[in-house]
Amino acid sequence: MRPAVAGASPTSRTSAGSSSASRRSRCSPSASSRPRARGSPSTRYACGDPGRGPCHDRAARPADDPRGRAQRTRPADDLLAARARAVRLRHRGRPPPSAARVNRPYYVSSVRRRRRRRGPLAVVALLAIILVAAAVVLRSSGGGGGGRHPAPPGLDTRSPLQLANGPVAATPGPRPLALRLDRTRDVVHLRFRQQPRSGLLFDLDTGEVLWRRAPERILPIASLTKMMTALIVVDREAADAKVRITKEALAYKGSGVGVLPRGKRVKLETMLNGLLLPSGNDAAIALAQRVSGTVRSFVATMNARAQEMGLRCTHYTSPDGFEDAGNHSCAVDLAAEARAVLDQPRLARIVRRRRAVMPFPIKGGRIFLYNNNPLLRMGYPGTLGIKTGFTDRAGRCLVAAARRGGRRLGVVLLHSPDPGTQARKLLDRGFGV
Repeated sequence: MRPAVAGASPTSRTSAGSSSASRRSRCSPSASSRPRARGSPSTRYACGDPGRGPCHDRAARPADDPRGRAQRTRPADDLLAARARAVRLRHRGRPPPSAARVNRPYYVSSVRRRRRRRGPLAVVALLAIILVAAAVVLRSSGGGGGGRHPAPPGLDTRSPLQLANGPVAATPGPRPLALRLDRTRDVVHLRFRQQPRSGLLFDLDTGEVLWRRAPERILPIASLTKMMTALIVVDREAADAKVRITKEALAYKGSGVGVLPRGKRVKLETMLNGLLLPSGNDAAIALAQRVSGTVRSFVATMNARAQEMGLRCTHYTSPDGFEDAGNHSCAVDLAAEARAVLDQPRLARIVRRRRAVMPFPIKGGRIFLYNNNPLLRMGYPGTLGIKTGFTDRAGRCLVAAARRGGRRLGVVLLHSPDPGTQARKLLDRGFGV
């Protein structure tokens, strides 16, 4: 048994390290079974109390050694920190192979492992922040209103989110028509002997209202419904698509193309011409099934599109407008639809045709389709077409447009006794203002 060190407190680490072999700490192995530290023949292992930490190497010194007094006041972590610094200097990436695991405290190794794991993530996060900041700077400098420092032509100024998610949606087309109904007096004064139930004369480009009669009165619109049908078809289907003729399409009522072969596949552009020129209800049903699978689903799409366009007095119950119950609109909404049709190049080409000869799967391989528009039939100059409609409840309806001298005017007539004549008189007055 070795004598206790003089002046040591019974509870100090020095006294704990100098006690007899029978009272060694439970985390210290026998002195004979552990290797001695270099240059210290009397090395012992000083361990803290449970919860203080792991065992650390420590050499006992005489009580009168000033270094021993310094050891009693300093924790053993200084030696560990020095060893950790030496390890980092020798090899920054990993510890030397000869370093024993017992000589490296658990918190040093765990911190180093966490740093190695977090390193790549931190670099990726920093790069992402730099990219986002660069994108913001580029957009503010090159895409702002001033535009004094535009981005170079070859520089991709898309944000990292756009690059990751692919191309963004295309820029929307022309803005919808907004009619200017705030003017109290119209510039065109024209009173018919038999007035239409509702009517409107307006500028297609500025939205200026030139003449009106109950423009927000809700009325049945008959085949004017097909303007919305055509808008949805061209938005959803390509020009080279084909439409299968179903038994439901052949069970149509009212006007129709009339010679659609059951089970055959007809070009979609042919069906669009049959929808808008002779106002084919059979073509409307076949196109609705092509786009949405069922007529009911297509009608739901029509009503959703009307809400998107801000058509407040419009509601549809069919793609053809043959049934009047629940199928209605007003002159203001129909004017906005007319502008949308003319803004769609595929539809604008169709509605201005007096006649169309289209490929068709019948004997001869062609079909002749004629437009019902009265302005085109009478040869009114500058007619841009649009759409006609008729049922017993809706009466004779017309949405028409014409161009003269770089100006485009539109006219809507609902339940008119003579829509062709009334539209011609209104347009003449409008272009004369």
